[in-house]
Amino acid sequence: MNPLQVLCGTALAAMLCLLSVTPVTLCAQTPDSTRARLDSLAQRMEDAEAALQLLRDQLATESSSGVRTRSRMSLEFSGRVLMNAFMNTSRTNNVDVPVFTRPDSAGPSGGFAMGIRQTTIGMAVTASDVAGGDFVGDIDVDFFGGQLPSSGGRTFPLMRLRTARASLAWKHGMLMAGQEQPLITGVDPVSLASVGVPGFTAAGNLWLWLPQLRAGVHTAGKVRIGLEGAILAPTSGDPNGLFDTQFDPAERTKRPFFQSAVRVSWGEAERPGVFTVGAHRGWIDNALDETQKSEAFAATLRLPIGTRLELRGEAFQGEALRGLGGGGVSQGIGVNGEAVRTRGGWGQVNMQVSPRVLWGVGFGMDDPRDAHVLPGGRINNRVMETHLHLRPVGPVLFGLEWRHLATEFTAKKRTNHHLNLAFGFEF
Repeated sequence: MNPLQVLCGTALAAMLCLLSVTPVTLCAQTPDSTRARLDSLAQRMEDAEAALQLLRDQLATESSSGVRTRSRMSLEFSGRVLMNAFMNTSRTNNVDVPVFTRPDSAGPSGGFAMGIRQTTIGMAVTASDVAGGDFVGDIDVDFFGGQLPSSGGRTFPLMRLRTARASLAWKHGMLMAGQEQPLITGVDPVSLASVGVPGFTAAGNLWLWLPQLRAGVHTAGKVRIGLEGAILAPTSGDPNGLFDTQFDPAERTKRPFFQSAVRVSWGEAERPGVFTVGAHRGWIDNALDETQKSEAFAATLRLPIGTRLELRGEAFQGEALRGLGGGGVSQGIGVNGEAVRTRGGWGQVNMQVSPRVLWGVGFGMDDPRDAHVLPGGRINNRVMETHLHLRPVGPVLFGLEWRHLATEFTAKKRTNHHLNLAFGFEF
């Protein structure tokens, strides 16, 4: 090796020492060992450039395939495809998501079926610095809106709007417009068997999604105390026509529903804690064109305990609450046109046995005042349930739920056992 080669090798080694922050001892190594180190470093640089190019390609693909709205905001999709196989032992108001039994025993008393209409799809957009706050808009739909009259029946379900909200949040306040649960409730039980209609409907859960305007103020910090108020669309819970709708008894009063609540919240988004106490006031016209009050006082709780346990529930007392999601066991106006007075509630305990296994039990009841219920009506409804949810791998999920319904009528009592096996995936 001539002196010029040695000089060039030494100079190149020194430059690489500065660029790659290698130890100074590299410069003192022999030319052969230096060349080996240079070859290794060059290979690592080529590998790094290849990895960087791959990352650029992935980012470019993601950027080109990302869905954006006309306002250039990113649009996020979410959803759950859910198939349910279910069995009932008695006649109920609805076979795939029963909420109370039927008093008649004519015809077949039970059966087995399958359906996929509890599948849900959601979309959401977010934006910061909108009127000084954070904007969130979202919409949630499912396929529980009935089914086409055909030989396919339940296998041809219709899409239904669940919730749609536009909200602005500031450090000490919020505004919301859209369709959402009543302000005085807002907590549902965990279930993969009762999604189209939340669990414990007509057995203590006031849940119906209603158009509303909502505003509130709250403190900041680890424990947040807030005061909220809402103006809601009036509803009596009476069915309407398929296309040409008419005003129902609550809408004919020409007055909206009003609700207010005090809310205490704490914890993080993954395991939130919430306690709410609220009041509801509305009006409903009866068959005699007399205006009856719809009112309620309610409390809800979602309480995480440690890292594995959670309690959630609701309790209420009031009258003419059919329009809020089946209060009074889906009875609003009763004897002599008087509002059916009722009380009810539900509770559920959920335990995260492992990151992929959830187990829980729950109980709910609705107990209208017997004297207000029309002959043949429902004077009590009780539901017990237990559920097991498994997430074996990735987005795949399974659910098994058993539910016992006991509905008491003015002349008799009927019970039903509902067994539900759910399978699906989330995205």
